[in-house]
Amino acid sequence: MDKSHRKLLLEQIDRRIDKRAILESLNPPAKGWIHTFRTALNMSLEQLARRLHKTVSSVQGFEKREAEKSITLKKMVEVAEAMDCHFVYGFIPKEGTLAKTIEQKALKAARDIVTRSSQTMELENQGNSPERLQQAIIDRAEIIKKEMPKYLWD
Repeated sequence: MDKSHRKLLLEQIDRRIDKRAILESLNPPAKGWIHTFRTALNMSLEQLARRLHKTVSSVQGFEKREAEKSITLKKMVEVAEAMDCHFVYGFIPKEGTLAKTIEQKALKAARDIVTRSSQTMELENQGNSPERLQQAIIDRAEIIKKEMPKYLWD
């Protein structure tokens, strides 16, 4: 994937997840979405089992596996449909946007690179001022962000 296409893709994803606060408030309830929605809809286990063409014990198993985070996405979609709902899932970057995530990774990588070279230079009595080192980190981070090397994720 070329750099301009990757940049466009990152911008599109960040726009789609711009509603981060809303998404983060949708943490699953302790007993899971299946149990919570079924209860809110006043739907019995028997009724949901009938809609799914499954047994009551199967539906109880779905609820248990969801609470344990071991249910499949396919099963979640199936159960959501049986309750006249849509199932939605996705990723939310911890830093808020993918661009910020990349920025943080690039700064860390740049700091590591500049610090290593700075230590070598100090051993040769060619040390730099803290301001110059900080600028070198910022400059290196910009290069890393543009190149998006694979080592960023090591």
